Amino acid sequence: MKNNTIKVIALALTFFIGIAAVSAQSKKVYHFKVEEEIAKPAVMRVEKALAEAAEKQCDVVVMQLNTFGGELESADKIRTMLLQSKLPVFAYIDNNAASAGALISIACDSIYMHSGSSIGAATVVDQNGEVQPDKYQSYMRSLMRATAEARHRRPDIAEAMVDPDIEVPGISDQGKVLTFTTEEAIRNGYCEAQAENLKEVLEQADIEEYTIVEQRYSFIEKVVGFLVNPVVSGLLIMLIVGGLYFELQSPGIGLPLIVAATAAVLYFAPLFLEGLAANWEIVVFFIGVILLILEIFVIPGFGFAGIGGIVLIVTSLTLSLVGNIGFDFSGIPVRDFFTKLFVVIIAVTAALPISVWLSRKLFEGRTFGPKLALNEVQNASEGYTVSVPETASLVGKTGVAITLLRPSGKVEIDGEAYDAVATMSFAEKGSAIKVTGYENGTLLVEVEK
Repeated sequence: MKNNTIKVIALALTFFIGIAAVSAQSKKVYHFKVEEEIAKPAVMRVEKALAEAAEKQCDVVVMQLNTFGGELESADKIRTMLLQSKLPVFAYIDNNAASAGALISIACDSIYMHSGSSIGAATVVDQNGEVQPDKYQSYMRSLMRATAEARHRRPDIAEAMVDPDIEVPGISDQGKVLTFTTEEAIRNGYCEAQAENLKEVLEQADIEEYTIVEQRYSFIEKVVGFLVNPVVSGLLIMLIVGGLYFELQSPGIGLPLIVAATAAVLYFAPLFLEGLAANWEIVVFFIGVILLILEIFVIPGFGFAGIGGIVLIVTSLTLSLVGNIGFDFSGIPVRDFFTKLFVVIIAVTAALPISVWLSRKLFEGRTFGPKLALNEVQNASEGYTVSVPETASLVGKTGVAITLLRPSGKVEIDGEAYDAVATMSFAEKGSAIKVTGYENGTLLVEVEK
């Protein structure tokens, strides 16, 4: 009986020791995908992945990558996060890692590639695919070189992925930007091994026992990621400008103002949450709007307030897209700043003619025009008239402006107030005026000199 008890205890101890040994060998792997243009949503995705992996005490992070590139500023932020990560990060290139994607891959501790994939072609180009001047290429070369050195990969190969003038004997010829296939990357130390799926990646990394933690996004996080997309940001800018344009056509709180305000909230809120839009940048936007309104309704002519308002609005919308800290732009590539400025200017410029065209369609078109605007004509031949003999007889008389005429307002003649329109120039309140005509129930006046 005693021997049996000892055997049971020994078996139990062996069982629990075996479980403990397996648990000790098992790795927790955090897996996420970056399969879009490298922009702010991708930055958010990587930042979330590294934070969650650390929080859940994962042992390794696998980033599945398939991208043709994107914004250099966003790529540099991701690169920095990867280089500073305390957890090892594997890049699994599932088809393409071009341009900014190549920089991100090289920043990872290990690179694995699907068969038929490629890495490289990191020359800096503009929105139209045109190669940028050498000062931009020089910055990208330095990033690629420094990243390769940090991960103990050949820096000359990384530079050759940017500059066609760099020749790597036996690997790339001068005049061609370097791009590796999977086999070439393995042969030259830019890929650890070929893998057809995540399981094979972990096998190649000698990780046999593991559990996978997949990245999950909440509804709010998905909405924020959608709103910070550069295309969506451009559309929101167009709605802001278009809404303000329509509202200024018919002052008062109406649907256009609500649309503009909603678009402004959707534009600034996610950028503020992501730390891009600072409080002062949002305040600058509203100061610009106020100056524009003052210019249109209070201050005669189009001068400092109007120009200043436009400048402040464009400045605010632009700075909210870049990762400056106060007035410190040292970490922001010049190219990326002007790219954001270009996006804002294009969106603002496009919004104005579209708003004008849409207003004509709405108010003059056959479908909506009769419902939104009064288009009926009351002809004099049918007995309609707006002429009042007593008012028409005031032509030639003088009086005083009792409100600002900009150009319409009120004047006083012989102790009576009348609607009037200044025809030659705006009239300040208290200005002496002379009636020069009468039209559509309104006096036409000029400022007496």
